[in-house]
Amino acid sequence: MTPQKAIQYIENYTWSTTRLGLGRTRELLHAMGDPQKNLKFIHVAGSNGKGSTCAMLDAILRHAGYRTGLYTSPYIQDFCERIQVNGRNIPGEDLARITESVLMFAEAMEDHPSQFELTTAIAMKYYFEQACDFVVLEVGMGGALDSTNVIGCPEAAVITNIGLEHTEYLGDTLTLIAEAKGGIIKPGCDTVCYSSDPEVMETLERICREQNAAYHVSLERDVQSISHDLDGQRFLWKGHEYFLSLLGPHQLRNAAVVLETVQVMRGHDHIISEDAVKAGLRDVRWPARFEILRRAPLFILDGGHNPQCAEAMVRNLREYFPGQKLTILLGVLADKDYRQILDLIVPFAESFICVTPVSPRALPADALAAVISERGFPALAAESIEDGVRMALEAETPVMAFGSLYLAGYVRTVFPRELKKWQRKSVLHRRSALSPEYRAAASAALCRRLTETDAYRRAGTIFLYKAVRGEPDLSVFEEQAGLDGKTLVYPWCPDRTTMVALKPGDAWETGFAGIPVPVPDQAVTVDPADIDLVLCPCSAFDEEGRRLGMGRGYYDRFLPQCEKAYKILIAFEAQRLDQVCAEDTDVPMDAAVTEERMLVFR
Repeated sequence: MTPQKAIQYIENYTWSTTRLGLGRTRELLHAMGDPQKNLKFIHVAGSNGKGSTCAMLDAILRHAGYRTGLYTSPYIQDFCERIQVNGRNIPGEDLARITESVLMFAEAMEDHPSQFELTTAIAMKYYFEQACDFVVLEVGMGGALDSTNVIGCPEAAVITNIGLEHTEYLGDTLTLIAEAKGGIIKPGCDTVCYSSDPEVMETLERICREQNAAYHVSLERDVQSISHDLDGQRFLWKGHEYFLSLLGPHQLRNAAVVLETVQVMRGHDHIISEDAVKAGLRDVRWPARFEILRRAPLFILDGGHNPQCAEAMVRNLREYFPGQKLTILLGVLADKDYRQILDLIVPFAESFICVTPVSPRALPADALAAVISERGFPALAAESIEDGVRMALEAETPVMAFGSLYLAGYVRTVFPRELKKWQRKSVLHRRSALSPEYRAAASAALCRRLTETDAYRRAGTIFLYKAVRGEPDLSVFEEQAGLDGKTLVYPWCPDRTTMVALKPGDAWETGFAGIPVPVPDQAVTVDPADIDLVLCPCSAFDEEGRRLGMGRGYYDRFLPQCEKAYKILIAFEAQRLDQVCAEDTDVPMDAAVTEERMLVFR
């Protein structure tokens, strides 16, 4: 079984409202040897904030030296995100192997387990195999009848913010929903929650009394904000100062619950140092929750999907962008209360770009745009999420992408590619705006800087290029290098994936994309390992040495062959960005030279 086949098998068994209960999960796990009975859990339920709370607990426990399992849902980009050990997704081959073994037991059952039940069983098996010290276990929905509730008494039952959600399954009052969430409270276990609606607190306190479970409440007065910016927020909890990387006042509430849970764990004689707590809160990452995908241009992503999430997002906008209007990239599911969501966010909108989330339940972009336009706000419908991201980047205002986890996952996937296209387009426009006179003078200054470097003085063989479309012209450099007896070699691309170094003869021709190249039949091929210095053009760069090529990746395939070469990026100052969108395949540069300066990176 391949990982793809495993995921297809799991997702084939969708959840059904007629099949609530723990019986199938218990039967399946028992057939597997009950791996959950050999694990320790922190069980987390709630309407909002479960995932962030789980991520903080996991980060703190890892910094404390424990081997952790983290079980969350839904996933944002990769199914394997749902099952993590020590911050790493379950490898695809392990998912396939365990699914294949679980399949035999599941197929033998009279009532086949659902998707979530299968995933929970697979996770338990993996955490047992990986000898996890603790598993931070997020409830899927509700609590009492959620398949994660097959575990025994946890180290702590944690309940985050509770609101009206899934009312058709959990009940239509806060009391009924709190009753369902409180179903994870086991006899004698410690329970931690944040002080909230009296109706909710009375229900949870009653359940704890009935179960003889210790009841710990993190009060609003326990946590105080000190300062915040887009890097994170400083706060006090019971007089101790912490820094949290997650953004928004609601995350301080979640952090307070986490800190109360740490106290409970310490009471069970688990060693969690204050340094581990501070490091965990500082380093925690939780995607698509008011996540800053980019600072320049500012692009924020939030996977919120209901009015409660919209309220939290609006509070964040007031905190971080007071009085500022944003471009809202919005995609919603038709069965969500998107009209109430619009009521909350339209005061913060400069304009809307509507997209259709990748879901059969999605509201079409044109239908959403029509609803917004009826309210008197400008709204455009994008043909695809990629187009929507591109349109948002071109809006020249801060962007807030919101409305659905289905949307958030897709935006997170396509954003780097669309950002690179936008960065390349905007920087090349700036370069094209330079006058011919400036380009000539700047090119000459850049060439002089190059010939003054130690790398040039040491080099015998130099790999460079012929300028096209406004690139820095290296003619002055070529002339000086010839006088200094350097061997000059140039790129030639025999196909759309390969770059070769040629020492030219007397003849040149026009190569791919109009670039002058030596005529191959009259040139000598040079081994890349013999090159001492590479001068690499780019469309954009930043002060950390990241660069954007022209989009084909020729240099990134060629440069690793230049084992001893010193690699210098060549660009005009107009091509510098605050931060370039780099990828793992980008080959690092040693330095960059412009008409104004030389930057040494390593």
